[in-house]
This record gives sequence, structure tokens and C-alpha cells, in this order.
Amino acid sequence: MTLQKYYAVRHGRKPGIYLTWPECKKQVEGFTGARYKSFPDKAQAQAFLDGKDSYSKKKTTKQKVSNIEDFDIVVYTDGGSRNHGNVKGGHVKDSDRAAWAYHINNHGQVYEGTDGEFGATNNRMEIMALIQSIKRLNELKINQQNAIFVLDSQYVLNAITKNWLNGWKRRGFKKADGKVVANVELWRELDQLLPTVPKKTFEWTKGHAENVGNNRVDQLLNETMDKM
Repeated sequence: MTLQKYYAVRHGRKPGIYLTWPECKKQVEGFTGARYKSFPDKAQAQAFLDGKDSYSKKKTTKQKVSNIEDFDIVVYTDGGSRNHGNVKGGHVKDSDRAAWAYHINNHGQVYEGTDGEFGATNNRMEIMALIQSIKRLNELKINQQNAIFVLDSQYVLNAITKNWLNGWKRRGFKKADGKVVANVELWRELDQLLPTVPKKTFEWTKGHAENVGNNRVDQLLNETMDKM
């Protein structure tokens, strides 16, 4: 008896769970930075997709944590979407609520911002949060100070720290497969804004954990969605 395998593609042309190797291979072969793995059951495959596998935990324990006291400005950003289609093959509905938020601390002076949008994805809101926080730094004229941005979005962080954004830009904001990058207008705007904060550090934090700043922006965006 042949046991059913589940092939989880975390990074590929179309992330998801596949039941055969040929289907999986189509998504990862020739794809730069592909991440995929086979599992004996669907639950483990889904955990891998969600970043909850043991590999991710090992990486998380080694995550560098900066001393925020070394920075003039500490910025927390977050985005969220109450997406009813948050399953494989599902989509955001026009009536789904989404929101972004930021929290800026400049030597004890706090600045916050949040807003919402219907029918937006979580990823779109994550980028919006970072964009709006940088705009606020510029408006306050503190953008030349030493800043650290703390995010729980690997999607946004990887685009910046792993130079995905520069690669997309070189290709006219297209991925390696020739497809236009999702949220392209936001990536273009962020690309223009990043140089306005010359002394910046980006760091990841686990979402919905014990990070007070991250929990604060999560609270803000959920309050915004509650009011929509």
C-alpha cells in the first residue's frame, strides 16, 4: 500500500499543498529561493506552510534581538485582514475588513496611526503600515535619526533584507517568472520612501506573543476593524 504524501510549497510559483511530486515540481523547479517539503499528513504540511514547523522554530530561537535603547526611534508596524477566504484557494471578499497600524516611540514621545480598508489582503496592510510609518517620520522631521523598525511580517522583511525589492525593481517590478509583483504600486512607493530614513535597522518579532509594541499595533488595527 502506497501512503499518500503531501507536498507543501512555502516559497514557489504558487504556494500551497500538492498531492503529487510532478505538481509540486512545477511550482519549485527553477524558482529562486524555493522552500518545499513532503509530509506524511496534511496537518504537518499546513504547519510548514504557516511557518510553524520545527525548522522555523530553530531559526526563531536564533533570531537576533537588538537593544532598542541603542536607537533614537523604535517603530512597530502591523497589518491585518479578517479574510473569510483564508484557506487554500480562498480569496479576500470585498466586504472583508482590513487595517494597518504603526506605533512610533522617539525618546518617550509616542506617535500612532491606523486606518482601514475593505477587501484588502493582510500583505497589503503590512506594506501600508510600513509606508505610513515612514511618511510620519518624515512629517515629524525625525527621519534622519537612528531608527529600528520591528515587524512580524516575514513577507515585508524579506523583501527588504533579502533584497527581493531590488530584484523586482531591476526587472520592472516583476518576479523571476515574469509576473507583476502583487501590490506593485505599494512596493514602488516603499522603494521611494526607504532612502528617506538613511539610518535604519529592520528586525522580526513573533506576532501575538510578548512584544509590547507589536501587541499595541495589533490592538490598534483590530480596534479600527471593529469600527468599520
